[in-house]
Amino acid sequence: MTENTDRVDGTAGAVNEIVNVGREQVHVVEEGPADGPPLLLSSGLGGAWFDWRPSSDLLRDRNRLIAFDRPGLGLSPAAVAAPTLRREADILAALAERAGRPVIVVAHSMAGFHAEALARLRPELVRGLVLVDPSYEPDPHAFVRFAAVAIPLATAAGAVLGATRLAKIVGPFGRRTVLKCTSRRDEPVPDAVVRSVYGRGTVLGTVVAEDLAYREQAVDLARLRERRPFPAVPLVVLTALGDVKGDTKKREWSQGHARLASMTPYGSQVDLPDCLHMVQLDRPDAVADAVAEVLRAEETV
Repeated sequence: MTENTDRVDGTAGAVNEIVNVGREQVHVVEEGPADGPPLLLSSGLGGAWFDWRPSSDLLRDRNRLIAFDRPGLGLSPAAVAAPTLRREADILAALAERAGRPVIVVAHSMAGFHAEALARLRPELVRGLVLVDPSYEPDPHAFVRFAAVAIPLATAAGAVLGATRLAKIVGPFGRRTVLKCTSRRDEPVPDAVVRSVYGRGTVLGTVVAEDLAYREQAVDLARLRERRPFPAVPLVVLTALGDVKGDTKKREWSQGHARLASMTPYGSQVDLPDCLHMVQLDRPDAVADAVAEVLRAEETV
């Protein structure tokens, strides 16, 4: 385990660690008052801890923030096991237990699958959720489950890219391309930090592996919903509509998120008409307001 008292992206007063979570190791960045409400921040597909920086700037004074990189992403070591819904829920559970009390999970995009799975599997660890433009699949299906076979190939390809130094070109370019489509802001950290993350072959292989696992995780979550109820905890769903094309698609996306909010009697959904997918970058105020709403609602539960 390594530790220092400044954030890798330059924010003073944060603690950086490599933490053991079962068989895996993850990079964790913790900041804020130790006695504040603990928030577990989980990024979307291929994301890094610094995706949360603008939101963290609004949240850290009153909350204990725990941002982390899934295995193989950000500054986390390469994964031991392939990304599955159960693996991700187990990692969240280990981090929640490490926090010492139930946590509010703030999850973006695909990580919404993982946060919901945690709430259903380990409800005692969850005091509330904020789902930030979460992935939603109305009719998930995976006719052939090939991720277990394909993921090692993706990981090997990432290792090759890293060994040939192509990762230092391909990775940062890919990140810039994706961010242009999902945010109106520039990177929240210096270019050197972005290159140090997305220039890793391990990260590139893991991004492909997560993409391959997406459909199967959606199916596994649908099956989990049939077996395990969602707990009666506060839930806020933030819906980005600025990059959804057409009124019909916008309406369907908003309605899908409304269904997620209805999983609990203490759920609510907020449309953000002009916001793109990276809500935590473009509208950190909406994330902070959602956390405050969960904390207020918790008093009535």
